[in-house]
Amino acid sequence: MALKAYKKKLEYSYSLGIFPTIELLQTHPEKVISILLASGAEDTKGISEIKKLCDKHKITYDIADKAIARIAIKEKTQVAGAFEKYTQPLIRNEHHVVLVNPSLPGNVGTIIRTMVGFGITNLALIRPCIDFFDPMTVRAAMGAGFKANFEYFLSFDDYRKKFSENTIYPFVLNGKNELKDVIFKKPATLLFGNEGSGLHPDFNSSETSIRISHSNEIESLNLSTAAGLALYSLYNQH
Repeated sequence: MALKAYKKKLEYSYSLGIFPTIELLQTHPEKVISILLASGAEDTKGISEIKKLCDKHKITYDIADKAIARIAIKEKTQVAGAFEKYTQPLIRNEHHVVLVNPSLPGNVGTIIRTMVGFGITNLALIRPCIDFFDPMTVRAAMGAGFKANFEYFLSFDDYRKKFSENTIYPFVLNGKNELKDVIFKKPATLLFGNEGSGLHPDFNSSETSIRISHSNEIESLNLSTAAGLALYSLYNQH
């Protein structure tokens, strides 16, 4: 199979780097198409672990410098894992994170990694949005996305209809509640808007809307930073 540079329409994607590829092999070995190694890859503990996992699951690994150069998004990529895309729907009665129209793969990948780090594994993406399987998202998450459940929705209303039992907590600049004072009800949904435009102004009037106070020296926090603070607060409560 001749691997192509990534495009959203492809039925497969890539884990680029040692740690994302280890996570892929540990969580979804059945989805792995092939593992590619650079000829100059150092014989590190990570490379040894990848080879061991490949042997365990009877997955071949090959030296493939040209293929890696064709699909890599960074220079000096030592390892790439090609894998089939899959579905992993959200679980009911658990905490969720919902991102409305996120546009930066790096932000979403960082949020996924933070979610999993704080024990939350359900992510809803409201279209239009980034691609969950974009190699940049996979890399920014350091492979944590392989441990997450995710679904796309055409609108927030569609999500709300499916998970009506969740209490929605919109994060807005002028939220009615300060984050440090909020007691989250389970199951909770942490709702965030686009990096540039945020959530629709209608969410400001929500009784459960939340603000994260900061100095007047900045206009707002980065999306992934705001999500990290919210996730940490929720983690400490439950």
